[in-house]
Amino acid sequence: MASASQKTTAYGGSAPPPPKLLSAVESVIRPVDSIADTAKKPANKGISVTPRSETKHPLDPLSAAEISVAVATVRAAGANPEVRDSMRFIEVASVEPEKHVVALADAYFFPPFQPSLLPRNKSGPVIPMKLPPRRARLVVYNKTSNETSVWIVELSSVHAVTRGGHHRGRVVSSEVIPDVQPPMDAEEYAECEAVVKDFPPFIEAMKRRGIEDMDLVMVDPWCVGYHSEADAPSRRLAKPLLYCRTDSDCPMENGYARPVEGIYILVDMQNMVVIEFEDRKFVPLPPSDPLRNYTPGESRGGVDRSDVKPLEIIQPEGPSFRVRGYFVEWQKWNFRIGFTPREGLVIHSVAYVDGSRGRRPVAHRLSFVEMVVPYGDPNEPHYRKNAFDAGEDGLGKNAHSLKKGCDCLGSIKYFDAHFTNFTGGVETIENCVCLHEEDHGILWKHQDWRTGLAEVRRSRRLTVSFFCTVANYEYGFYWHFYQDGKIEAEVKLTGILSLGALQPGETRKYGTTIAPGLYAPVHQHFFIARMDMSVDCKPGEAYNQVVEVNVKVDEPGENNIHNNAFYAEEKLLRSEAEATRDCDPFSARHWIVRNTRTVNRTGQLTGYKLVPGSNCLPLARPEAKFLRRAAFLKHNLWVTRYAPDEKFPGGEFPNQNPRAGEGLATWVKQNRSLEESDVVLWYVFGIIHVPRLEDWPVMPVEHIGFTLMPHGFFNCSPAVDVPPNPACEMDTKDSEVKEVVAPKPLQSGLLSKL
Repeated sequence: MASASQKTTAYGGSAPPPPKLLSAVESVIRPVDSIADTAKKPANKGISVTPRSETKHPLDPLSAAEISVAVATVRAAGANPEVRDSMRFIEVASVEPEKHVVALADAYFFPPFQPSLLPRNKSGPVIPMKLPPRRARLVVYNKTSNETSVWIVELSSVHAVTRGGHHRGRVVSSEVIPDVQPPMDAEEYAECEAVVKDFPPFIEAMKRRGIEDMDLVMVDPWCVGYHSEADAPSRRLAKPLLYCRTDSDCPMENGYARPVEGIYILVDMQNMVVIEFEDRKFVPLPPSDPLRNYTPGESRGGVDRSDVKPLEIIQPEGPSFRVRGYFVEWQKWNFRIGFTPREGLVIHSVAYVDGSRGRRPVAHRLSFVEMVVPYGDPNEPHYRKNAFDAGEDGLGKNAHSLKKGCDCLGSIKYFDAHFTNFTGGVETIENCVCLHEEDHGILWKHQDWRTGLAEVRRSRRLTVSFFCTVANYEYGFYWHFYQDGKIEAEVKLTGILSLGALQPGETRKYGTTIAPGLYAPVHQHFFIARMDMSVDCKPGEAYNQVVEVNVKVDEPGENNIHNNAFYAEEKLLRSEAEATRDCDPFSARHWIVRNTRTVNRTGQLTGYKLVPGSNCLPLARPEAKFLRRAAFLKHNLWVTRYAPDEKFPGGEFPNQNPRAGEGLATWVKQNRSLEESDVVLWYVFGIIHVPRLEDWPVMPVEHIGFTLMPHGFFNCSPAVDVPPNPACEMDTKDSEVKEVVAPKPLQSGLLSKL
């Protein structure tokens, strides 16, 4: 690698697009003498453009109409009516194009409109005629043959109502994927519950436990995972967890307060039949817990607080952000919002507008790609509870509508999400993604002790979020953008504990007794964030590297005569094998993604650093069965060289996956160079949940996450130009809360008379 002086561009200057990018776009562009010669009218701030016919950005999520067209196209391609009738649609999502196509779209057709990014030849800028057609990728399960296939469909111009009701797509490819099971669907779960509740031996087993009303019974189908050859993907299987409510007239009763244990059930989800059943052990139902419910006031048998005064968030001039389609601009940040059935919220094309240095990219794509919840109780049925909530269920498909005034406050912009259901119909989750601003306390402050003069600024952040429910737990996924250049990823955990039943007088060391006969097993929650970085990289550039930083105490000697010295030591992670790393809070370990050809005013390479939050590793022995599918949990950080087909850390189909170490653990064996490349960070962060009584009946939010922080990216604090808050200039007496004054005590003489 050449030295910084040989290859860097000072202060973020850009080099012309490389020849590779020029050749990649020849099929969709045409040369012209100059932009001005073909311009019809100016657009924003003097940028001259020709009329643009494109209506959807390549990164926009699929619309409801596009999903309908994709499904109809695949169904029409079925070999015969039996095949078409057997098709079940697990997932339909847009095919994200190659990065050079995104660059063309951003340069000419859509905001941020950057003509400077257009490829150039000897005749001048090369103007795109059109973009490639949008494509959809469909995961289809054949309920008759138990086969999973992946289809790519090219979408032509799709309108809200397709002409004559016919599809207008073209099948580009289709492939049957052997030896896999796709994620489960909510419709399958509902059908499985009905099948179990109608199964005569199960009805008899519930009668043994004093339950005859099957409407009280709750059946939560769980994927079987992979523990032995019996779980092989040749069959589509589920092992339900069972619960029983006490009151059929209360729709919001907490049914998870009465787990039913001792009954073993295995369901064939392809044919929807119970194939194994055994009432192995009689465990009495826990008694009805009077503290089990969480609804308001008297409906839960309690009284709500009466001293909570209204707290309103008012923005009289509206929000500071602007939204055009899925493109968001706020302060100096801009990015695109995406959404997939598996990941949920996706953040694309993150960049910071830095004055004369222009729009500076930070990341190409940010998302949460998987989460794993392993339980620590070796007893049945808890030992097999190790859910892959993204790969087995889908975070996006389990998202729900957000209500103004509850999930988000202030001036809010909502985005809807569209999905296919199991049979191919389109469903829409309204208000699925929330975009709003939040006050975040003090941004910076200093008071000169000599003069008494002070400057203080309030911090404001832009928050993009969604919530999903996976059985008993809720997860909120947040991306926060700050005025000082930070990006914070946060997960909020809430919902209801997954409980077990105890025999009278029994206790277990693998959990916490919550109520008589009721305990909550210890468990962990792991989340995997995939960050395709592009720090100061223009389209077509791959000039990033990753450096690990550890703070070390200096050795005693002539350079440390006072024994107080410590310093930050950097190590370049040169290959994927070197870049499988773990957190170390004792050395304040963090990692910096640097641009190898751009420097700041002191000559240092510009970068963004990954700062871990609280974290952990799996508390299981290496032989644990769930680690076959979740080998990526063995390290907190993995770094790979970008490859378009490497998207999910456990492979695309973790459900009943018999292949050990698929995904990240296999990819890094290629040991590709990371010295100057297009790098992808995979950050694994987790929490150890030892349940408390205070987590019952519904768990207060637990926070976990990490931060991407500028490190030499700017020449000084980017927050120094934030203006004072006008509200802070008001006389403090105007907003001061009056103290409640106690009445004066009565004099003893008057008191004696009274």
